[in-house]
Amino acid sequence: MPNTPQHRIPQHQLLTDLRIKLLHLHKLLLDTERIRYEQVRGQVSKGELLQLVINHDQFAWLRRLSELIVQIDEVIHSDEPITSEAIAALMADVRILLTPDEAGNDFAVRYDAALQRNPDVVFAHADLVTLLATKVQL
Repeated sequence: MPNTPQHRIPQHQLLTDLRIKLLHLHKLLLDTERIRYEQVRGQVSKGELLQLVINHDQFAWLRRLSELIVQIDEVIHSDEPITSEAIAALMADVRILLTPDEAGNDFAVRYDAALQRNPDVVFAHADLVTLLATKVQL
């Protein structure tokens, strides 16, 4: 099945794919931030990392991405039918958030820096951009 902008996939599948790709990107960004944190403060356990993600300012920029993933989960698991408007709004939010900008808001600046530091983040970003260009089958 080709993955071109003209390719159409069902709404639920698009959201599921978007969620999976965002989770992958989130993990890469979290790993990058953890490494930066550990270079200064020493190694942390998984439990300590969770507390850092929740409470530490260095990880605060990732919360908006976490919130978007939760929003997608809520739409996928809702008893209400998935509307094309809801999908369009979520996809627009993802596009806006994942716009790197070295002079933009905190997320845009840090995301731009992560793209500069980690080629895996670049590949995950490109994968998401391709998916965001996919048309939804109504």
